[in-house]
Amino acid sequence: MFRVNPDNLDLILLEEAVWVLVGEVNLPSYDFSLSQFFACRRPWNRPEQITAIGRFGAVTNYDELYQQLAADGIFLVHSAEQHLLASELPRWYPLLEGLTPKSFWFSEPPDIAILEQTIGLPLFLKGSRQTSRHKAALSIIRSSEDYYRAIKAYKENPIFHYQDLVCREFVQLRPVPSELTEKIPSSFEFRSFWWRGQCVGAAQYWSTSYDWNQQEQKAALLVASEAALRLNLPFVVIDVAQTITGEWIVIECNDGQESGYAAISPFTLWQNLITKEKELFGNKKLG
Repeated sequence: MFRVNPDNLDLILLEEAVWVLVGEVNLPSYDFSLSQFFACRRPWNRPEQITAIGRFGAVTNYDELYQQLAADGIFLVHSAEQHLLASELPRWYPLLEGLTPKSFWFSEPPDIAILEQTIGLPLFLKGSRQTSRHKAALSIIRSSEDYYRAIKAYKENPIFHYQDLVCREFVQLRPVPSELTEKIPSSFEFRSFWWRGQCVGAAQYWSTSYDWNQQEQKAALLVASEAALRLNLPFVVIDVAQTITGEWIVIECNDGQESGYAAISPFTLWQNLITKEKELFGNKKLG
């Protein structure tokens, strides 16, 4: 995560339908050259107020950035409050209880005995916004030694030390073929992007070979759709996975503005989003 200067962002009118505020972050899983595939304009004389999708990565100054842009008549699709609702588990979890593993969060790490009583071991550990680069040793906690070792690493991490600590019920997920690494074992997990309540892109989350069949896709997206409906946000990402017992659960939510594409085709996602916007508003630009 990093700070963004609004002066370094490129405002694009995409296919005469969607405003996008772009800032490259030099990550292949995130950056996508819209101008190579779509008609893009940079009007010098734009409307006094517009609403734009921000594609400038995960930033630490979203609230400040939103206010700076709003002063210039550019309103990001998510307010600062909506951004936090999409991004932080303590905000979205109360709306998604029953769809996602039981979770507790703490401003200071509790004693392991408290966690053993409330959740039990093993448990899944993460920051309120993200895991520590999917490292298994810092995420899957099987003993008190694992826990205190992970807590020490979190306190020393420049990204995680300011986040609430989230402890989640450990759920066995359906495994998929993958190489043995220090990361969390890959599972039957899928990422989905939802624009105004409609799915505009969905595909496998992990960079390994697996896919869903039609029946599995329908069941997975039914759960993701319910989560998107409950959150009621303009542009949200819902990650879902199948447990070893065949149940589909929500793994994570995020702001669609800052999320990587995973295995989803960026072209298809933006084409679907543009189509949905034109269906809704015709020639009226996003806003």
